[in-house]
Amino acid sequence: MDELSNHPHVGGLQTVILIELRKETGLTQRQLAHLLKREHSFIGRIELGERRLNVIEFWEHCRICGSDPAVVAANVFKAFEHDKIRSLATIIHLKKVYHQ
Repeated sequence: MDELSNHPHVGGLQTVILIELRKETGLTQRQLAHLLKREHSFIGRIELGERRLNVIEFWEHCRICGSDPAVVAANVFKAFEHDKIRSLATIIHLKKVYHQ
């Protein structure tokens, strides 16, 4: 069992952020999958929380959606370190911040 399995809220946060990245860009799941050169079910599995992204996939996903992967990751880690992930207000705040 990997370490993140002990922290299910991390996967939930990643899912929320990736969905918001895609939606704010105006892409459908199929369009994003096409740009990533992946099958559309790949995006569906990510957004359902059934699949996690590795670092390279995360970087590509952020870039295609017009966000800086370093900013997105830094804000996720910052929230995780401060144990604020459980708060919906934090998730909403992160969605605004990662587009800087």
